[in-house]
Amino acid sequence: MPDRPDQSRPAPVSRRAGLLLAVGLGLAAPTAAAGDARYIETPVLADAVAGGALPPVAERLPRRPHVVTFDGEERSPGRHGGELRTLVRNGKDVKLLVVYGYARLVGYTPDFALEPDILEDVEVEDGRIFTLRLRPGHKWSDGHPFTSEDFRYWWDDVANNPELSPKGLPKSMLLDGAAPRFEVLDKWTVRYAWDRPNPFFLPRLAAASPLFIYRPAHYLRQFHGRYGDPETLAATVKREKVRNWAALHDRRDNLYLFNNPDQPTLQPWMVRNAPPATRFVAERNPFFHRVDAAGRQLPYIDRVVLAVTASALIPAKAAAGDSDLQSRGLSFQDYALLQENAQRSGYRPLLWRMASGAQIALFPNLNAGDPVWRRLLRDARFRRALSLAIDRYAVNEFLFFGLGRESNNTVLAESPLYRPEYQTAWTAHDPARANALLDELGLTERNAEGVRLLPDGRPLQIVVETAGEQTTQVDFLELIEQNWAEVGVELFSKPSHRATLRARVASGETVMSVWTGLLNAVPTADSSPEELVPSSRIDFQWPKWGLHEETGGAAGEPADLAEVRELLRLNAAWLAATDRAGRAAIWHRMLRIHAEQMFSIGVISGVRQPVLVSNGLMNVPGEAIYNWDPGAIFGVYRPDTFWFK
Repeated sequence: MPDRPDQSRPAPVSRRAGLLLAVGLGLAAPTAAAGDARYIETPVLADAVAGGALPPVAERLPRRPHVVTFDGEERSPGRHGGELRTLVRNGKDVKLLVVYGYARLVGYTPDFALEPDILEDVEVEDGRIFTLRLRPGHKWSDGHPFTSEDFRYWWDDVANNPELSPKGLPKSMLLDGAAPRFEVLDKWTVRYAWDRPNPFFLPRLAAASPLFIYRPAHYLRQFHGRYGDPETLAATVKREKVRNWAALHDRRDNLYLFNNPDQPTLQPWMVRNAPPATRFVAERNPFFHRVDAAGRQLPYIDRVVLAVTASALIPAKAAAGDSDLQSRGLSFQDYALLQENAQRSGYRPLLWRMASGAQIALFPNLNAGDPVWRRLLRDARFRRALSLAIDRYAVNEFLFFGLGRESNNTVLAESPLYRPEYQTAWTAHDPARANALLDELGLTERNAEGVRLLPDGRPLQIVVETAGEQTTQVDFLELIEQNWAEVGVELFSKPSHRATLRARVASGETVMSVWTGLLNAVPTADSSPEELVPSSRIDFQWPKWGLHEETGGAAGEPADLAEVRELLRLNAAWLAATDRAGRAAIWHRMLRIHAEQMFSIGVISGVRQPVLVSNGLMNVPGEAIYNWDPGAIFGVYRPDTFWFK
């Protein structure tokens, strides 16, 4: 992958023995010392400061703000001002201001390491005790102090309140069903301690849709049955036609959905109008915690405007110049249109590499209900034969103009865990070898049309089911139909809706499905390898084994394939590992098993995502990884540092 530009580097996470996550290795946090900072007032806020409606910038920032520096060719200090336009599909997309804004307690860097952001420091002991230190003086967007009380309020009054959280604590806060011990150490420090390492805690805080373990207590108390005035609460519940105070509190408490303009935020921009609307306006947060090295408070851009547009019209409107930054609603098939109109409309179309393990992957259902199919699909020779029969080069050229990578469903070259053999095992187009493997399986009898026969005499006809959400998947199945016919396998495709497809896979009715591959194909050794093992009922290749693990054995079926049991054992070993080298070794063993066993048949990875950028918008990287989690799409590249020249 081409070098990515240098990005802002938040303060490093403190390290102690046994830390289970990818964290910064720096020794000092990039902060401004109290009393000697020289801050530049934001022009658009100058009148409010002069009139006394806002305090000066030095009083709006934490005592030690997060200082962003630039040293790459594509990124440089910017200037304040401007309005960024983008197109969204509906009112729910207002949450993209939280996704793209990417203010997190800890966040991913562009290299997908975890480092503090809102937090000044994180101290991790033995991978199980997490001490979080806030930035003294940090404030919510309404100017109220952000303190440990906001964490206590969430823990005591939201997460552990049965009326607000009837299902209890979020899953990522529990280990074997056990909650952590929570302590408030002082006004700026809280601690969470588990009995054993919790490798999921910090990544959930850094997610595109994060775990918010704090709330603006000063705002939400008025809607809480424990704190609010009973008469006022009752009147508001009646006026808004909700069931009770808990439903009212839920309606007001939307840090992620971002549809309550009255709720204070820590994000770089705060939304000013609520749904329903055809246009959402977000203005800069005057108390945002980041500054550049020159003393300019971020974000650089004053306003973000989200225009609601029908999905089918987004490519045309973007090509006409109605957006300054756009990926939502665009696909690879729109790139030609974007190129054609770029000069006239004043933007540059970029192609960022998508970070899924495969843009297209086939998933044999090892839990298929038909006993003949189940026995065949569980034989690695059959899965390998199907893979060898696919002409990946032709698929790449026809569907993606050769810009993808012919690959298994595995980690990408951008991951430190990548090895070429994981990508290429059983992927060469070799019909002769595929035929030999099928013969070796005893599938030597054919009907008059040349289709091989199953052991019970039925023709070897594979129905590949798809949700029909991506035209490339349907086109792909048409392309490989002839490939498989050459080795005596007949392919039929069956489109359906996503919910129907998942239900059929889970019940064992589906023999094979097509979907995208690993969600996170750029992991480090400290990333959870859970995607490589049965873990959920929605797993396409082993749903009943996934359900068994998900429910702790209460439902589904226990895995009875030796290689899958080994994957589960390795995953448990990763959870218990206390050093990075040991975790890396476990990852490589698991990736090697997948490459050899072909539990999913990856075809093409590294497909490009069009990203439209206005010619005047600076600091947007030309080459980058496009991913939901980790990455938050634009989030890891810090849109608060984008600026207009």
